[in-house]
Amino acid sequence: MKDRYGNPLSTNSQTARDAYILGLDRFLGAEAGVESTLVLATQEDKDFALPHVVLARYRQLIGDRAGARRSLLDAKQCDRPQTNRERCQIEIIGLLIEGRSAAGYRAAREQLRDYPRDVLVAQACLGVLSLIGFSGQPGREAENLALAEILEPHYGDDWWLQGLLGFAQVEVGQFDRAEKSIEKSLSANPRNAHGAHFRSHLFYETGQTNAGYAFITDWQRSYQKEGQMHCHIAWHIALWALARGDIDEMWRIVDSDIDPRGAWGPPLNVMVDLAAVLYRAEMSGVEVPQARWQVVCDYAAANFPDPGLAFVDAHAALAYAMAGRSEALERIITGAKGPAADIVRYLAEAFAAIAGQNWSKANDFLTKALWDHARLGGSRAQRDLIEYASVGVLLRLGRHDEARRQLAMHRPKAVIGNAVLGI
Repeated sequence: MKDRYGNPLSTNSQTARDAYILGLDRFLGAEAGVESTLVLATQEDKDFALPHVVLARYRQLIGDRAGARRSLLDAKQCDRPQTNRERCQIEIIGLLIEGRSAAGYRAAREQLRDYPRDVLVAQACLGVLSLIGFSGQPGREAENLALAEILEPHYGDDWWLQGLLGFAQVEVGQFDRAEKSIEKSLSANPRNAHGAHFRSHLFYETGQTNAGYAFITDWQRSYQKEGQMHCHIAWHIALWALARGDIDEMWRIVDSDIDPRGAWGPPLNVMVDLAAVLYRAEMSGVEVPQARWQVVCDYAAANFPDPGLAFVDAHAALAYAMAGRSEALERIITGAKGPAADIVRYLAEAFAAIAGQNWSKANDFLTKALWDHARLGGSRAQRDLIEYASVGVLLRLGRHDEARRQLAMHRPKAVIGNAVLGI
């Protein structure tokens, strides 16, 4: 028995093997039905470890920490000899679930040297929310692209790899190459949500507001809400609705697909995307009721009570500042951890100053964060929140020429439109 990438599998059940492959593909494409398909594989062969491993990784990503640990334990308790690749995969995913990201990344790179087509391990490394994406290290965008290019000869036109390669190319501004890669991904698997998401980023980076809005709204109509990317794709649609000046549509999308009272998604996406769209709306001159900021704060406090992940902490700090929760904000300022902790502190201080309308102080801290905010994690599109916050502060200080110059330097292809009030 082998998987779709030619790796031997420790099962003699054709049904278990087929369910595992389908479940893994659904996971890689952020499609619906991941859990039910992988559970079927475990039922067909109780000692087949790999479906448990994919379940553990999936549950980790959707914020089910207890479920992830249970699935990992189930994998370790499977009573059947495994290949070296399978044993190492279990160990690597275990490191990630334990929060040992640096050790996990070192082990993952070793695994990919020996087994470059171990797609679950490659998935953990590639992307803006991955081991590389959240490394907090300078040059992470270049490293992400480099690994995708190293793996490409081993995967060829595989839809999953081509999608991640295309996104890596988008993030470094290689838009023509990205378009070809993403097209390969979607042509081979049109319902893979990551591919549709990557195409949305390409439209965004090249300033194609109407084309992007039309594409992703049409694609999303048949995407089930249980899909892992549903909330985040809705965020893209809401931003484009805002850019088009359709504020009613933006709020409709927020309420149904982003706000935790109506949405489903990984807690990271829900909290970050809601905070980001609310602040982007405020910068556009839209009145955002305080009650909405309180929802973000309550959700952040419940799901991310302790600082530790820079990308999350920066957005939580934004919500706490806008809602006037000074104690929670101070915990992030004093408790920021990891290699990007300095960026988190700068942004938290800046958001506090913005909330207090101390524009000069806000500008000082935003200037410090701007020099290498890629270390924070997330995509260029997500980090536009920082760029636009800086532009908005410059406008408040009456430095209009500097604000326009900053946009011209950092976002030359962006359609500003309704992005920042007063530009």
